[in-house]
Amino acid sequence: MPSYTVTVATGSQWFAGTDDYIYLSLVGSAGCSEKHLLDKPFYNDFERGAVDSYDVTVDEELGDIQLVKIEKRKYWLHDDWYLKYITLKTPCGDYIEFPCYRWITGEGEIVLRDGRAKLACDDQIHILKQHRRKELETRQKQYRWMEWNPGFPLSIDAKCHKDLPRDIQFDSEKGVDFVLNYSKAMENLFINRFMHMFQSSWSDFADFEKIFVKISNTISERVMNHWQEDLMFGYQFLNGCNPVLIQRCKKLPEKLPVTTEMVECSLERQLTLEQEVEQGNIFIVDFDLLDGIDANKTDPCTLQFLAAPICLLYKNLANKIVPIAIQLNQVPGDENPIFLPSDAKYDWLLAKIWVRSSDFHIHQTITHLLRTHLVSEVFGIAMYRHLPAVHPIFKLLVAHVRFTIAINTKAREQLICEYGLFDKANATGGGGHVQMVQRAMQDLTYISLCFPEAIKARGMDSTEDIPYYFYRDDGLLVWEAIKTFTAEVVGIYYKSDQMVVEDQELQDFVKDVYVYGMRGKKTSGFPKSIKTREKLSEYLTVVIFTASAQHAAVNFGQLFLGMYPEEHFIEKPVKEAIARFHKNLDTIVSMIAERNKNKKLPYYYLSPDRIPNSVAI
Repeated sequence: MPSYTVTVATGSQWFAGTDDYIYLSLVGSAGCSEKHLLDKPFYNDFERGAVDSYDVTVDEELGDIQLVKIEKRKYWLHDDWYLKYITLKTPCGDYIEFPCYRWITGEGEIVLRDGRAKLACDDQIHILKQHRRKELETRQKQYRWMEWNPGFPLSIDAKCHKDLPRDIQFDSEKGVDFVLNYSKAMENLFINRFMHMFQSSWSDFADFEKIFVKISNTISERVMNHWQEDLMFGYQFLNGCNPVLIQRCKKLPEKLPVTTEMVECSLERQLTLEQEVEQGNIFIVDFDLLDGIDANKTDPCTLQFLAAPICLLYKNLANKIVPIAIQLNQVPGDENPIFLPSDAKYDWLLAKIWVRSSDFHIHQTITHLLRTHLVSEVFGIAMYRHLPAVHPIFKLLVAHVRFTIAINTKAREQLICEYGLFDKANATGGGGHVQMVQRAMQDLTYISLCFPEAIKARGMDSTEDIPYYFYRDDGLLVWEAIKTFTAEVVGIYYKSDQMVVEDQELQDFVKDVYVYGMRGKKTSGFPKSIKTREKLSEYLTVVIFTASAQHAAVNFGQLFLGMYPEEHFIEKPVKEAIARFHKNLDTIVSMIAERNKNKKLPYYYLSPDRIPNSVAI
């Protein structure tokens, strides 16, 4: 009788193993096997991190194996099990891989296909078509859209983390990481000890140093020692945590009535301010999004305020960016003066502090929350709803949405919810942060997520004119590496543009992002469909770059770009493409490391060995 060797790999995360009964059935082109209990005498099967092998003998020839069915039945108590993969050695000596990387909960079952990526047009056998359809039907019941707040991108329909499908919940280790990271942040900021410092006026600039007591690294130490200086202030707009706002000033705005006479002590080229603008030496950061946003009123004993400043910056003869004028609100007038470097020391310093405070609010709520976390969640939900596990685009993207929906759900539970951390610690808490996202959605466009185009749109693309914009330089290298990789993968599975057009699962995925994520707004520029391989490659680059590199640049994390610990792809051409991707990323790492040598303030946020694969923190 035919005999198969079945190898079963259990996950290595906490509580991945099980003591439940595990049954296996094989479905082949010529028949189906009986249900077999996978059990070895006097052996603890399916322990965490274990790889167990079993001999399965069947009564008759099964033909080509098409599906493997795994059933879990209760032994004593319900015991979830994380199955990584199954490998099958056939009677002919062939090996077939069945990737899983999913939890089986309760008395559940799961049906697996072999690991070869397949488009819907590749499936000609009824049972495989049926499996594909049922998987998406199940997923669409589990992954439902929900409006958390009017005007927001739609999110997952789950009130709390435990309501999420088990496969996208934090595993125990990641859950502990979240708690530890949250606690560590509170410890680092001495929140409990210094909460009064955030809820009342600070008496001395030395109070800032107390914040840095337990945050010790090259960057934080240099910032602490130089934060009052104009050079550091300008540098942060280029390479700080929010390097996406600064843009070249093409015309002085009427709402900022600054004159040459006011700033002539800052201009080094013996030109008028208008001439400096014409030569491309003037830059601007406008925080108009904050104009009219309600300040936090959750604590009636604490008055909080928001500014909506306009900051004019100048490229000096050393090609460094420095501030030359600051207006704290949008409407000019006697009660809204323009602050200058020639003003009294602390007047100018306080004006810069107000700008930095406004930058913080935009960074946390828009650059970080909306434009990486919430956008990546949209891509993740649409992917689970419309791309089956066998689809090559699912295999490509799944690592880049890992834990994204979970972290966002936790944020809605603990951070941005009513009475959450935003309400306690931010001047935009109590609803202001919600108003900000609603406004910013009007400017959230597809093209603004395309890194090279976003840089060009702000007039910041010239490396000769702006030589110290490392966020741009490193970001372009990573963008091109990702785009090269996605183009290779697309070329492997889509032999023509027509195949892209005819891939209904792909088109449904793209449409879901547009209709639900972007709320069907034509002005967003998000495509409703994709018609060419080139556009598909660009779209996938946007998804991966947003979740990995862009998030790293404005947050910083772990789980490095290009590392795929879950082997969803098994085909040699894709594995070779991944290897080339790794090689390109390694080259970028070396280039950035060489540039950072001997720099007093190195920039490494976009070094691929420090870029997380997904938005998971």
